[in-house]
Amino acid sequence: MSMLTPPGMGGKYRVTGNQYPRMRRPRSKVRIVAVVVTTVALVGLAGWGTLQLVDVFGGKSTPAKNTAAQAENAAKERTCKAAAAPGSAAPIAFPEPGEVTINVYNATAKGGLAKDTADEFAARGFKVGTFGNADPEYDRKVKVAALLIGGHGPKAEAAMKLVAAQFKGTTTLKPAAAGSKRATGTVDVMLGKGFTKLSGDKAVEKALAALARPSAAPSAGSC
Repeated sequence: MSMLTPPGMGGKYRVTGNQYPRMRRPRSKVRIVAVVVTTVALVGLAGWGTLQLVDVFGGKSTPAKNTAAQAENAAKERTCKAAAAPGSAAPIAFPEPGEVTINVYNATAKGGLAKDTADEFAARGFKVGTFGNADPEYDRKVKVAALLIGGHGPKAEAAMKLVAAQFKGTTTLKPAAAGSKRATGTVDVMLGKGFTKLSGDKAVEKALAALARPSAAPSAGSC
């Protein structure tokens, strides 16, 4: 019988050491606070990360990107309004072929090219002033289909573009210097190595439609 067994019990209700509560060291308050703070911080970081993933996969932009996009849209809107406002660039008004005088010069080694081309221009309604071989300044030096030398100003430019539309191949426009006495309706044509023939009627119409669009005006789909 144990000394802990009450008298008269006969050992029936023996109390063993396992039935006594185990003694634990008291938890430190500082440790508990640290655990709580760490847990809160981890939960906060997890929530912030989740929001960032939602923004990325949801296609949302950052405030900086939104600001840049808004500025770009505002600039685009101002450009479109300026193009639509009165006084903005208008399509080029081409002169009639009979209002343009052409001088045709052959800057290639092929003989008779100037006369044949001058005859074709005359058949299209242009006035032909003269034709012949190019001066040494241009002879054998024009690489494109034709070098066009015209007057200065919008009307002269329109006349050169009207002539340029007649060519199949690349042409180069060379306006006269400001203050030049060259007539606005006179264009010198220097036929170059790239020249093959004049374009057909449909190709000329298409080229004129493209040249008539002011370069400063935005396209219809950009506004």
